[in-house]
Amino acid sequence: MNMERLSTAVYLAADGGLIPGAKPTKIPGMDGPVSQIFGYGLWLLVLAGVGGVAYGVYKLAVSDKSRNGGGSEPFKWMGGGLAAILLSSSLIAILNGIAG
Repeated sequence: MNMERLSTAVYLAADGGLIPGAKPTKIPGMDGPVSQIFGYGLWLLVLAGVGGVAYGVYKLAVSDKSRNGGGSEPFKWMGGGLAAILLSSSLIAILNGIAG
């Protein structure tokens, strides 16, 4: 994915209402585009975590339920997605507490 497509995707996600509360709080000493990109990046990390959890649930639903099915893979996806959600939401709360 080239940089132009990535910036278009972030722009559409921000304006289309996909990212909730997409106006990041300004952090003291970090103004301008760096603060805005960092704020959007954290919201995109939340969405990626939700996608990981959803994919894990899907993999669990369609997985082979026999003894040789390798049943731990869906839980790895769900755990990784949950970790991404917790990490990014805690960083958002910390940064809003610092800036707010």
